Amino acid sequence: MSGMAPALTTVELFLIAMAVIFTVPFLIWRFGRTDYWAPLVVVQIVTGVVLGPGLLGQWWPEVYRGIFTPAVIQALNGLAWWAVMLFVFLAGLELDLRKAWDQRRSTSISAGLALGVPLACGCAAALVLQSQDGWVGPRAQPWQFVAGMGMACAVTALPILVLLMEKLGILRQPLGQRILRYASLDDIAIWGVLAVILMDWSRVGRQVLFLALFVLASWAMRRLMARCSESDRWYAVLIWLAVVSFGADWAGLHFMVGAFLAGAVLDAAWLGVARLDTLRHHVLLVLMPVFFLSTGLRTNWELGGTVVFLGAGLLLAASVGGKLAGVWAAGRLLNWAPGEARIVGWLLQTKALIEIIFANILLDKQIITSATFTALLLMAVASTMLTVPIVTPLLKRYPAVAQRDG
Repeated sequence: MSGMAPALTTVELFLIAMAVIFTVPFLIWRFGRTDYWAPLVVVQIVTGVVLGPGLLGQWWPEVYRGIFTPAVIQALNGLAWWAVMLFVFLAGLELDLRKAWDQRRSTSISAGLALGVPLACGCAAALVLQSQDGWVGPRAQPWQFVAGMGMACAVTALPILVLLMEKLGILRQPLGQRILRYASLDDIAIWGVLAVILMDWSRVGRQVLFLALFVLASWAMRRLMARCSESDRWYAVLIWLAVVSFGADWAGLHFMVGAFLAGAVLDAAWLGVARLDTLRHHVLLVLMPVFFLSTGLRTNWELGGTVVFLGAGLLLAASVGGKLAGVWAAGRLLNWAPGEARIVGWLLQTKALIEIIFANILLDKQIITSATFTALLLMAVASTMLTVPIVTPLLKRYPAVAQRDG
């Protein structure tokens, strides 16, 4: 017995898990040269799924259970919570309602159809899944499941959209700024509907109190931010983020709803757009891979791989088809140039992070099952992987579209 190697401590297992989280996707991305069709963020998400219980846990259960012990998973989840709170907060800061108001007719038509059509298609797909066992969560009302799945199909991942448009070289061009306006308005609608879905009528008093206090606190926070030095503002927003997120969770909504609200009521200019861009990149580099792994650990193939893939395919068709149809309709109404609707539609159907965050919330609240979560995750990955390979040749074919400020 004295010759046996001592068991690894929780700290050592945590560090092994962190090494795996950063090493495996980076090596796949770098040496597989996947950047054109699968950016690093997508590779990290897929790696998280592979390292989850449904794949690694089935192929090498001893390795999976040996590394991802309950204590290690708990530690990873804590990092993942803070990472995603920061990321959603930054998504809220991206909102610029002043620009949307300046172009309100074209923005409202484009954003409304880009959200409404895939929402309707997603609701139709949800009705199909609802008729089968294993998709609806144990605490879901029928309308909650349908509305939640519909919005999951309508989501546009604003932070990932920014990264992809940077990669394509159109972020600061008129087209990129238009697309940001459309996505920003849709983000408001998406989080608003999510708040309705999550309404807990047993705690409605708390929710009303939270919203009332949030309005007052937002007014005070904006006055404080306008008077603070820039260095003090950074500390203030981190405290603000934690407090508002706690309040939303305490009220029975979700801490990520609070994180989005915390960012949405502030002006990005107070913190500096360049510094916020740097922070977003650093959060993606340093913290978000832990969230992807944490997400992968929640995947489940209990309905069988074929059934889950069929469900993901149905949701993908509803999501991409609905988004393209909605934007095409907007283009016809607004007399867009040839190719414009296709470029805008494919960029707006980018899902990735916000879709996964949205699905995590639905799973936390038991509105969907683990199998449904897995199907949504696969749909998010596929939709994001399609974007750059399709949009790149379209931009080359229709170069004038990038300069149109519709």
